[in-house]
Amino acid sequence: MKQKPIVIGVTGGSASGKTSVSRAIFNQFSGHSLLLLAQDAYYKKSDLPFEERRKINYDNPLAFDTPLLHDQLEALIAGHAIDRPVYDYTIHNRSHEVVHMEPKDVIIVEGILILADEELRNLMDIKVYVDTDDDIRVIRRIRRDMRERGRSLDDIIDQYLKTVKPSYHQFIEPTKRYADIVVPEGGHNMVAIDLLTTKIRAILAARGLSE
Repeated sequence: MKQKPIVIGVTGGSASGKTSVSRAIFNQFSGHSLLLLAQDAYYKKSDLPFEERRKINYDNPLAFDTPLLHDQLEALIAGHAIDRPVYDYTIHNRSHEVVHMEPKDVIIVEGILILADEELRNLMDIKVYVDTDDDIRVIRRIRRDMRERGRSLDDIIDQYLKTVKPSYHQFIEPTKRYADIVVPEGGHNMVAIDLLTTKIRAILAARGLSE
């Protein structure tokens, strides 16, 4: 790598469209070397029984191994490869596998609470908050968790009401104040995405990383 990579943080509530925005950015910079670092991979390893792990509030900052995420992001920025952990949603625990990741010119960090930690925020060049209405997010979450994670409707709704919604308003929504850019309606807001990619291209050019 010729210069320090550009680090873009993309956050918002569960099922807000963070992944759509991240993918839109990813697709705009196909001529660069990019990687996506998902905060979901950094849920803490737990020794609790399965039924107890199911009750953990995964939308709380304490659920994440933020120091490890910070250290691995810092390593990537410094030009070092990492072995990123893998989280298995079917067992509600970190698996024994890792994913080897090489440093890239553009690093997109995505997750619900990436702006909650000051040290992590300080590693980011651009901080993006994806702002989507609660009702749209819960519908998306139901569809995703039933299709991709094999969960029942009752289980999803119970978790949403007990932990997801309260945690969003307590921990996630307040981090909006740290964002440089707020994107309403996620990946469908092409005007905001175009403005964002223009800014990213300017930073890349200034660092000698333009296409």
